[in-house]
Amino acid sequence: MSPTPGAFLRVGLLLLGAVVIQLSGLGQLRVLGGHFDLTPLVVGGVAYYAGSVPGAATGFAAGFLLDLLAAQTMGASSLVLCAIGYGVGRFRELRDPSHGLLPIPVGAAAAVGWVLAFGAVSFMLDVGTASVSGLVFREMVVTVVLDTLIALPLFGLVRRVIRPSLAVDPLERNRRRQSPRESGPLGLRGMEV
Repeated sequence: MSPTPGAFLRVGLLLLGAVVIQLSGLGQLRVLGGHFDLTPLVVGGVAYYAGSVPGAATGFAAGFLLDLLAAQTMGASSLVLCAIGYGVGRFRELRDPSHGLLPIPVGAAAAVGWVLAFGAVSFMLDVGTASVSGLVFREMVVTVVLDTLIALPLFGLVRRVIRPSLAVDPLERNRRRQSPRESGPLGLRGMEV
């Protein structure tokens, strides 16, 4: 992602919208004991399409905004979302995934990382009053399943919003990879060595 003012504005508005929607009503909407969690998916989407450093910066900003608006312990969400953004971005940089359905497992991994790491950080910060029951684990599983269901359309929305800011469009990169190469021995055209 090219660090232009337009890129910062696009990602900032995307984060602000996700956090406001999350805190204003989507977080209170209960489905089978769990809830939808947009924030780790948006951070994962930006990291998936832009890379590890923009993903970590996006995670930090989203966590800071989430902690600030929800009046939580400052830094807990920032720490976890920064790690999620960096991890998803680093996965993309090392593996260079090109499958169209890959946002589903990436979104699921971001949701699992969010519920486990944020639960662990919250438990460590509130040791005196924290209690763990079986219902917490059920809520975590249902939240991950719900986030996995909305990962593909949400990643598509993120891609559409930040596409003008990307240095190389992910769809164009896949088309270039699938077109046959003109160089190389006659029998090996189109094969990457």
